[in-house]
Amino acid sequence: MSEAFPIYVVDDDEAIRRSLSFMLRTSGFAVKLFEGGLPFLKEAADLEPGCVLLDVRMPDMDGLAVQRELRARGVMLPVVIMTGHGDIDMAVTAMKAGASDFIEKPFEKAALLGCVEAARRVAVADRGANARADDARARLNILTDREREVLDGLVEGLPNKTIAYDLGISPRTVEIHRANLMQKLEVKSLAEALRIAFHAGVEKDEGGGLCHAES
Repeated sequence: MSEAFPIYVVDDDEAIRRSLSFMLRTSGFAVKLFEGGLPFLKEAADLEPGCVLLDVRMPDMDGLAVQRELRARGVMLPVVIMTGHGDIDMAVTAMKAGASDFIEKPFEKAALLGCVEAARRVAVADRGANARADDARARLNILTDREREVLDGLVEGLPNKTIAYDLGISPRTVEIHRANLMQKLEVKSLAEALRIAFHAGVEKDEGGGLCHAES
């Protein structure tokens, strides 16, 4: 790694924080320590992409509540839950809520580094996906409202005639808009245009319409 990957350790036990800090720093990671969920949440939105090692039982705010609050704030750092004996149910709940992994205390160095490395791969993949999404949204922003409506119809899998009927325009006009949007997106096939739309978060919603993900 050219730059040390950041690990954010959130645990109220000072001895565990010190132990994890030494273990991770000597393995080439950058480490930032937090003594509880509330201090961590104060800084979470401004942290560099990395991995969170999150204790599940803390006096100020338990790990599950911290994890829920991260998601509510749109902070999508991969989370590895650290559990004590008897906390497996909580760990399973955390995994269902989006934690990337969990590890039981006391843990061996190899097991810890395996979890951290898996989370690092998730973070790198997420950064790539986010970059593709940002690029796709930027490309869609150059389309006119009518071209976006035609693209929405294409994402829905509708033929030109149906799109034309829904929009109250002629099939020939739909063809023109379709050609224009493909030219603006610099694609040669419908599949490429749809791929950009999907990366930008344009998809079917539950009712059969389309939703556009917030950027």
